[in-house]
Amino acid sequence: MNQPVRVRFAPSPTGPLHIGGVRTALFNYLFAKKHQGVFYLRIEDTDQNRFVPGAEQYIFEALDWLGIAPSETVGKNEQFGPYRQSERKPLYKQYADQLIASGNAYYAFDTAEALDLHRKQHEEQGKTFIYNWHNREKLDTSLVLSQEKTQKRIDSGEDYVIRFKTPVNETLHLHDIIRGDIQFETNLLDDKVLFKSDGMPTYHLANIVDDHLMQTSHVIRGEEWLPSMPLHVLLYRSLGWQAPEFAHLPLILKPVGNGKLSKRDGDKLGFPVFPLEWKSEDGVSAGYREKGFFPEAVINFLALLGWNDGTDKELFSLIELVEAFDLNRVHKSGAKFDPEKNKWFNHQYLQKQNNTELAKAYDAILKEKGIAVAQDKLQSLVAMIKERAHFVSEFWELSEFFFHAPISYDEKAAKNWNADTQKLMQELITVLENIPDFRSENVETIVKDWMTKNEIGMGKVMQPFRLSLVGALKGPHLFDIADWIGKQETIQRIQKAIDTI
Repeated sequence: MNQPVRVRFAPSPTGPLHIGGVRTALFNYLFAKKHQGVFYLRIEDTDQNRFVPGAEQYIFEALDWLGIAPSETVGKNEQFGPYRQSERKPLYKQYADQLIASGNAYYAFDTAEALDLHRKQHEEQGKTFIYNWHNREKLDTSLVLSQEKTQKRIDSGEDYVIRFKTPVNETLHLHDIIRGDIQFETNLLDDKVLFKSDGMPTYHLANIVDDHLMQTSHVIRGEEWLPSMPLHVLLYRSLGWQAPEFAHLPLILKPVGNGKLSKRDGDKLGFPVFPLEWKSEDGVSAGYREKGFFPEAVINFLALLGWNDGTDKELFSLIELVEAFDLNRVHKSGAKFDPEKNKWFNHQYLQKQNNTELAKAYDAILKEKGIAVAQDKLQSLVAMIKERAHFVSEFWELSEFFFHAPISYDEKAAKNWNADTQKLMQELITVLENIPDFRSENVETIVKDWMTKNEIGMGKVMQPFRLSLVGALKGPHLFDIADWIGKQETIQRIQKAIDTI
């Protein structure tokens, strides 16, 4: 690596940021941090027809939430600014002109109707129309016009595009960090449009110029851009610049079968494909943040989609990911998206969360239900239930019985309730009434001593005891529940079960 590492994420503000785009941003971020380099973000908004209001702000907010904000971007450390392509518009014409002057590009005046006619004629003959070396001198281009005639047509205001003049009969031997050595035959490439008469460059020219002027050392992007690699390398060469190194990331595949993961897959299977919620005329699309995922969990599962460190390790902090990350360990083949694994990751991160923070999050849910609980008491409850949860939103279902006595009892468990059970539960009430210190450990010791002394089987007491407090045979440690709801509530619930079942 000769030059300092500078990598970029260059999204278009055409809608919400897809989770595949987030992974591209993440891998660029990890690579930059690993090599003490710079991760910057450039907004590629040259296609104003597809611009969506709010999309640019969404991109910044998503990366901030995930903890992978760029070092340089719009309004932040703009040493190579501006960082919006639409604001760089005056830059591109000179490079298009340079390519014309060097013979590496040409003007094309073909109308959309003329090109459409060519396509239809080719289709009728069972062929595919490609605009390149074999027909560019038969079409309406500056290659068959004098310089004077060309200039006259431009000056008269006629619409034109500038196309790249792809070399003929050349085999390009290129290298991709992930995919290794790749060959491309230039005769199979089309002459891409680089610049339009409205003064706007196409993606290909703007991308190359910006990457060069912003001193990009490595281009790490999705594999859908792999077919553009030969054109981009040829553009660098034609402009007399050194090309960056390229790395094309594998696709994120649908959970079932092949094909690229889409919003439709998320809607069908009930999981988000966007980091944050997105509202549009079509409705509301779920986001990982609003679904209750921790940003650290999202980063962790995305990092392992198409990469691993060569071990079985699955849980990585962002710092650990930076230390372990290596582009040479990114897979060539697509990575299947697994929504259940995502939930597993969130469960792991939920267990690591501070109970104080989890209690605050749960408190917001309880307040909506009109329930007020002291923070220390809520923290002890969270500690009891969190190991069964994937999300904070599941806390209520796991702990509703702490706040409300059961109004019904699990039928299967209640079938075992008989006259002996009634008698034992009444005796249990007497034992509990005589316990002054109602802390979990103390209550457990006294109740178990009573059962041992009277040779009462564990199941005969513990199951109906739990059924009385919870309404089902589920929940955390039984004596912790009794401690939390208190002596009076515990006895009342047992009495209610005796009277009801």
